[in-house]
Amino acid sequence: MRKLSDRIPWGSFEEAFAEHYSAEGRPAKPVRLMVGLLLLKQMYSESDESVVERWKENPYWQQFCGMVDFQWELPCDPSDLVYFRQRIGESGVALILAVSAQMHGQRAQEAELVVDSTVQEKNITYPTDTKQYRKIIARCWKLADAQGVSLRRRYRKDVRHCLMSQRWRKDPRQRKAARKGQRRLRTIAGALLRELERKLSPEIRQDQKEAFALYRRVLGQKRQDSEKIYSLHEPHAYCIAKGKEHKKYEFGTKASLAMTKTHGVIVAAVAHETNQYDGHTLPEVLDQAEAITDQRAKAAIVDRGYRGRKMVGETEILVPGKPPVGQSRSKSAKMRARFRRRAAIEPVISHLKYDFRLLRCFLKGFQGDQINLMLAAAAWNLRKWMRDAASFWLNILRVMFGSFTLQLPTQTA
Repeated sequence: MRKLSDRIPWGSFEEAFAEHYSAEGRPAKPVRLMVGLLLLKQMYSESDESVVERWKENPYWQQFCGMVDFQWELPCDPSDLVYFRQRIGESGVALILAVSAQMHGQRAQEAELVVDSTVQEKNITYPTDTKQYRKIIARCWKLADAQGVSLRRRYRKDVRHCLMSQRWRKDPRQRKAARKGQRRLRTIAGALLRELERKLSPEIRQDQKEAFALYRRVLGQKRQDSEKIYSLHEPHAYCIAKGKEHKKYEFGTKASLAMTKTHGVIVAAVAHETNQYDGHTLPEVLDQAEAITDQRAKAAIVDRGYRGRKMVGETEILVPGKPPVGQSRSKSAKMRARFRRRAAIEPVISHLKYDFRLLRCFLKGFQGDQINLMLAAAAWNLRKWMRDAASFWLNILRVMFGSFTLQLPTQTA
């Protein structure tokens, strides 16, 4: 941890984020402290609350964030991390990812990359129409109480009975009653929404214009509609089917990752706002990799989900498949080795999900998806640098102590 803190160019962050601060008012928290907390949070899979609590009792973490003396108090309020992420935005987090990759030097400058996509799920429950109708009704009740609107009828008893009818929805004998209760909830939600639109003042209606439009869109969507709303508080989330046996559908955003073929340094991490074909995501990923490494990749090794693309600009797209007629054995062996190496990105994605907070995104909106993805990739690069540094010194010690042989005394009769 000490060697890592000495290697990170903290001054580049302070210079880049200086525009977000003013010389007037109360002094802000040091940039190194806030960036260090963000990195520690992702590297050790902590929340905003737990990372500041652990920081208070860990001298190594305090030294990593620039402290000289041991601190006995919290470094900041956990909500300060939220404001700091919003302040620096995607461009600031992209700088952190670029620095984490450039710390590996020539290992991040490989000509061939491995690219793959995954799903970053949002912190939402499995979406059903019944859940969304119930949330719309609850929000209408809350808005009416806040604005002092007297509703003609609140339908509390009807809502309770409709929700109880959903308990045994999979039972063939109760399926008809469950569907009837679902339709009734939609009717109640529509009635409350129309009554609020009539009774609220023009100013409040204008403030709630986007929310009401979202509610009407949810109430009007059908089973086979495209671009459906799956969450009221995360309306940008979409449904992705990746063909997994244990999880048929995932709700969130698609994320693309690119890492160097030999050393496994992540040089690009991009979240996609729409559910698009994997081959269409390649230009954005390769552009980010070029911006971080200052060179265009000569080849990108992908799986069969990207088939259909042979070239993206000057980058050749290598997809496994039947070898062309007349290809030499040496060329075929080289291509097989490439595609075997492509599989190395699969465990990397698993580590990002289960060790670096990519499994479920708790940050708000699509910007939160992008920030969480790039911070997870930066945390992977930093932990990898620490492992490489530790293995370097362990090898030196092994060589030093291996040169000495233990001489046992010989026994005489």
